[in-house]
Amino acid sequence: MKTVELYARVRHAVLIEGISERAAADRFGINARTVSKMLKFSVPPGYVRRKPPLRPKLDEFTGVIDGILAADRERPKKQRHTSKRIFERLRDEHGFTGKITIVKDYVAVWRQRTQEMFVPLVHPPGHAQADFGEAIGVIGGVECKIHFFAMDLPHSDAIFVVGYPAETTEAFCDGHVRAFAFFDGVPRSILYDNTRIAVARILGNGKRQRTRVFSELQSHYLFTDRFGRPGKGNDKGKVEGLVGYARRNFLVPIPVFADFAALNAHLLEGCRKRLADRLRGHDGTIGERLEHDLATFQKPLPAPYDACDKKPGSVNSLSLVRYRLNDYSVPPAYGHQKVLVRGYVHEVVISCGVEVIARHLRSYERADFVFNPLHYLALIEQKPNALDQAAPLADWQLPEEFATLRRLLEARMGKSGKREFVQVLRLMEVFKIDDVAAAVRDAIARGAVGFDAVKHLVLCRIERRPPRLDMTIYPYLPKATVAATSARSYMDLLAGAAI
Repeated sequence: MKTVELYARVRHAVLIEGISERAAADRFGINARTVSKMLKFSVPPGYVRRKPPLRPKLDEFTGVIDGILAADRERPKKQRHTSKRIFERLRDEHGFTGKITIVKDYVAVWRQRTQEMFVPLVHPPGHAQADFGEAIGVIGGVECKIHFFAMDLPHSDAIFVVGYPAETTEAFCDGHVRAFAFFDGVPRSILYDNTRIAVARILGNGKRQRTRVFSELQSHYLFTDRFGRPGKGNDKGKVEGLVGYARRNFLVPIPVFADFAALNAHLLEGCRKRLADRLRGHDGTIGERLEHDLATFQKPLPAPYDACDKKPGSVNSLSLVRYRLNDYSVPPAYGHQKVLVRGYVHEVVISCGVEVIARHLRSYERADFVFNPLHYLALIEQKPNALDQAAPLADWQLPEEFATLRRLLEARMGKSGKREFVQVLRLMEVFKIDDVAAAVRDAIARGAVGFDAVKHLVLCRIERRPPRLDMTIYPYLPKATVAATSARSYMDLLAGAAI
């Protein structure tokens, strides 16, 4: 018989039928003291400990354990004592003779009893939280780590997520620019952790010394910043939850995209779809509650902040500028000059004074060389013998007709043909490669193989006019010699025909 049923039958027999407790004990085959307890409780009360358990071997060491665990709160999580390590210290340093089990039990109870408790918070509209997260993805056929910027509006639970190749200053700023554009406004305040991108130093009084870039961003958009306590992720629990949500819902299974633009289009679509969700405990959808946030945002948006990392640099003798461990080319005319490098998420822009002298796709490799072959053509024209060994031209994929043109030029003009070929390549400093390639094909077909002919044909193609090539300006081309007509030669031909 189940214990609860026995309780009910015993209590009914004594309290309703009126039999004595001893008679009930005899009827049900239980002890009379058990009957008395059943009359006090309607259901079995369970075991109740009336005094703490005796731990004669451990009690004199509990103070030592408490001290170790209390000191651990100020230590990094990965360097705190385990129960096993505490047991070893008690045994080796304090002469503890008990077993490890009672130490483990005591530590488990201590940690449960001292766990931090939190107060439920209300989130007024108009405020945001921001953070970075990480995930693995395949971008452009290469498995890599994706660093994604996440912004959460705690009042409405609206979110924005965008991915980057690295967690950098320019990605941090670009994430804000994109988030403000997505929400079409600027939050009144944003809560961050103590990232080095925003906080240069935490002063002794708890105040933060902002980085130059973060101060620029804040001055541009005029939002108030707030920072969580160091190591306390729960201070910005909303965005911490968003990081996990985005990873589980947007990046599982492992995303495969051609580039970051395609990845970010996928993330943006996920953020938009979530606006239709209705979360537990709320009457309206996220999109409906977002209207309360947007009503308090700063509007209209200012012009987008120039989200880049600015670094001074100098051009070396190889016409290269170093930025973030990689070298980027500039035209040799700017050799040994001071320049300003602006590093964007996907682009590196190099300026000398007010003039932009080079633009390159950003490389996230190490010790990489990023060349623009056009930068070196003027120098190679002066040193044509370097044409075959020039590193900037080694991986330059040109249409096949350029190689044909070079062979013809060198066959007809010798060494000077190499320089003339470089002059043809230099046309791409001004004209599109497709137009130059078409002109090269046309020149080869016409037998007008030379720089002047190719240039003329490019201009004709762009200006949409028929070409007019004067063969007298190509002295190196083979010429046909036409002699004066002789009557005798004509008669000789007739005589030969008669034979």
